[in-house]
Amino acid sequence: MRLTIGTRGSALALWQARYVASTIQERHPGMIVDLMTIKTRGDKILDTPLAKIGSKGLFTKEIEDALLEGKIDLAVHSLKDVPTELPWGLQLAAIMEREDPRDVFISRDGRLLEELEHGAKIGTSSLRRRAFLLNRFPSFEVVPIRGNVDTRLKKIETEDISGVVLAAAGIIRMGFARRITCYLEPEFIIPAIGQGALAIETRVNDSAVESIVTCLDHPETARCITVERAFLQRMGGGCQVPMAAHCVVAGNGIRVAAAVVHPDGTPIVRDTFSGPMADTGIGIRLANSLMERGASHILKVVLGNDWAPGQAADTI
Repeated sequence: MRLTIGTRGSALALWQARYVASTIQERHPGMIVDLMTIKTRGDKILDTPLAKIGSKGLFTKEIEDALLEGKIDLAVHSLKDVPTELPWGLQLAAIMEREDPRDVFISRDGRLLEELEHGAKIGTSSLRRRAFLLNRFPSFEVVPIRGNVDTRLKKIETEDISGVVLAAAGIIRMGFARRITCYLEPEFIIPAIGQGALAIETRVNDSAVESIVTCLDHPETARCITVERAFLQRMGGGCQVPMAAHCVVAGNGIRVAAAVVHPDGTPIVRDTFSGPMADTGIGIRLANSLMERGASHILKVVLGNDWAPGQAADTI
């Protein structure tokens, strides 16, 4: 059988697609797997912060269109880019085992965040990272940077910044782990929903492809991702408001930490819930708790009449 994988054309996206292709071929010897690169709207708009574009599926829609049209057999996404509501006829057929979900700081001169001077400039493409940074270091100037992983790393040298904050998973996958100055623990910056995980998207009724990619699914990661995305779905708000949820397996159960932060770093509302592995409602209960404790006020202040709990949300 021959499969065609749809993917974005960035170096990281291509690494991820090739990793999926090689894993499929290991499990199914003789399988031929091709890649089709597809440019998404998010790839075309590089001069605007993601939070200001405000569109769902910035990095997935064009790939999903190709999947629905039968031009590709499956799509590989960074799961944090996938909206909580998929187009009719598509499904997440597998969630692969998560890479390190944390964010990392890569410094220009080896100094840690705590060692930087007041007013230090930190680059990031994420409103979530910006908000958590300003919550702890209100004197910092956090500046938006866009581009591929290697492009953002180069800006440490070409821009007047002290360093950048990026996802550990992308840095590790691209072979730049030696550049990491420090890992930022979830107690400081809670990872994005789905960060570090890869999603395999297929057509709902394509049982042949679904049976092939089932071997890629990692049940524990999938369980945690389901909890995180349930939190996001309940909160609504999309990528214009910094919010995060990170679920881990803890003993025989799960533990999920979540927060909603004003883009300027304060106020912040955060909490951690624990429950049994089969607790399907823990993410929703955590969202309800945060809303009762002030998260709904943050969302209303930032989004005004555009926010209502339970709306479909983007995960950028």
